[in-house]
Amino acid sequence: MRATLDHLTIASRDREAADRHYEILLPLIGFHRVKTGIWTDGEGFYLQFMTANPETGPYERYGAGVNHWGLSMASPEAVDTLRAALIAAGIDAQPVQDLNGARALFVPDPDGLRAEFTWYPDGMTPVG
Repeated sequence: MRATLDHLTIASRDREAADRHYEILLPLIGFHRVKTGIWTDGEGFYLQFMTANPETGPYERYGAGVNHWGLSMASPEAVDTLRAALIAAGIDAQPVQDLNGARALFVPDPDGLRAEFTWYPDGMTPVG
């Protein structure tokens, strides 16, 4: 039996700030909003956004919970194009990194949770 990832739920401390961030980012990578707080890639994968409990802390690099989420990009140029579009829209897009031949862009949301956008050369797997 094989299971397929169908959604990821992200809780944020400042929902309005998170919504502003993801409303810029997600359309640039092919997602569209289904309704408030729900986005899809149109191929069966959904992102759900909710408000975190007020007593929770911000993202910590090696803390418990989701460390980051990653999406594959079609080409190295697509990584650079996304970074330029995010910077133009006012999003803090970090410098592109070379990860042993892969080209990766990490984009922190308002709580610090990072989305990774990476082009992998032929034969390289996303995690290794």
